[in-house]
Amino acid sequence: MTVLAIVSDIHSNIEALEAVIKDAESEGVEMFRCLGDVIGYGPNPIECVDVAREKFDFTLLGNHEEAVLFGAIGFNPKAKMAIDWTREQFHIERDTSDVRNDRWQFLGELPLSVEDGNVQFVHGSPRDPTREYVFPTDVLNPDKLQGIFGHVDHITFNGHTHAPGVMTEEGMFRLPQDLKNEYVIDEEKIICNVGSVGQPRDGDNRASYAIFDGEKIRFRRVQYNVEKVMARMSRIDRLPEYLALRLKEGR
Repeated sequence: MTVLAIVSDIHSNIEALEAVIKDAESEGVEMFRCLGDVIGYGPNPIECVDVAREKFDFTLLGNHEEAVLFGAIGFNPKAKMAIDWTREQFHIERDTSDVRNDRWQFLGELPLSVEDGNVQFVHGSPRDPTREYVFPTDVLNPDKLQGIFGHVDHITFNGHTHAPGVMTEEGMFRLPQDLKNEYVIDEEKIICNVGSVGQPRDGDNRASYAIFDGEKIRFRRVQYNVEKVMARMSRIDRLPEYLALRLKEGR
């Protein structure tokens, strides 16, 4: 099987994305697949979308792409401010109208999910690809767990919560560090959250992604220049300071 880098939740953080691509290529990755939320929160949405268009085998529709396209319904005020600013960046005449239209078309054609044999790729949940969160604590909710795993054939990769780890049908959530950053595939159904490239929230501010070769999943963490991104965000009045500070804290 082709060695895949599976990334998610880049959130307009080009510094983190470039660091992940460099790391993945040094690890022998042959193809990149993205689970959505290329944009939102961060200062470089255009650059990140352009990388996704050129570099990734596919990119899924995340809830932030959905919000830029159709409106930020249900978003908290800080996230909505970032969405509104992000949407405006795609209208600014920094490129030709053809290039701008190509970007809009790219966003508008993003699929909700992709299946590759018995491996499924979604942003949020196999039951609701863009909106439903699969939290680590959901292992304590048997009804939700059963409902979600009813949509899993064997392996589902997701993001959305920014919390990396492997959830099993039997009701376990195993953190990457508990697995020594490697999970060997067996017959059990799993949902693997690859974490966030551009806005980790598990207390580790390094970019998170996963490598998958068909037999095992390897979790990777990559250092990038967080301060540079924070400084860039501080110069954009409409990106709340809170969004920059959480990058440093990994929260």
